[in-house]
Amino acid sequence: MTEQEILKQIEELKKQLEQIQANKEVGTNTGLSLNEAEREIQHQEDLQRIRGFRLIDDDFMNVCFDDNVEGTELLLRIILDNPNINVKSVKTQKVMKNLTGRDIWLDIDARDDTGKEFNVEVQRADKGAERKRARYHSSIKDAYMLRPGDDFSKLPESYVIFITENDVMKGGLPIYPVERVITSTGEPFNDGEHIIYVNGDNKDSATALGKLMHDFFCTDPDDMHYKQLADKVRYFKENEEGVRTMCATLEKMRDETARKAEWQTKVRSVLRWIAMGLTPEQIAKGEDLTVEQVEEIANVRNV
Repeated sequence: MTEQEILKQIEELKKQLEQIQANKEVGTNTGLSLNEAEREIQHQEDLQRIRGFRLIDDDFMNVCFDDNVEGTELLLRIILDNPNINVKSVKTQKVMKNLTGRDIWLDIDARDDTGKEFNVEVQRADKGAERKRARYHSSIKDAYMLRPGDDFSKLPESYVIFITENDVMKGGLPIYPVERVITSTGEPFNDGEHIIYVNGDNKDSATALGKLMHDFFCTDPDDMHYKQLADKVRYFKENEEGVRTMCATLEKMRDETARKAEWQTKVRSVLRWIAMGLTPEQIAKGEDLTVEQVEEIANVRNV
């Protein structure tokens, strides 16, 4: 279905929905329920949204790169200018828990056949690519890569790579490798930690990296340079099963957003009760929470 056909169908469904609502007010039955019409409109809007997705959009990128060894291998070989990288495993949206601080969600978490670890993040907003965020990601990954009693020499080489929509470093360069150095001598520190910023604003078709960034901003797989990426994009936009997967993903995102909004409302209510002097036990009973949940909210407020 073309974009124009989808938009036309959405308009027709909205007219039907208005008619259903009008008939409902006067008690007339049209044979189509209000919920069915609303669901169909939502489905058509999802189809339209999917058509506009790009790899720089993290939710779509996560789906396209999950378990996609070939695509991840292409990505890392181009960014690191190393054709010998052989990816052994790749997962998206991996959660790394921090029991004493903030957790992180990794857009792409990959490992190659030499044990090197790679975390690739896509960031459309400049704020999401803060330098200290790269530092934090690197530190949490380090904390996960050694077991108790392991020698520090076993810590694998690691890369944290941010692909940004804009040139967040403002240097006009396509890529910014960040390495530690011994400032008094200028020698590399060689601790195995690497941070790289890729400027998504660079789409120079004369370079492999520019072509890669071009592909990250494409909505149409037919316009993409790299088959490994275009095939995945085409699958999730045009294949019936792939589109169904994307629609399910969008539905999960809506449910998660609704849950977060509901929880934030609950938190605000708990904080009001706390300010009024109610006990955790009283609040838990009134808000249908556990005492532990109420105390957790109170502790966060007091940090």
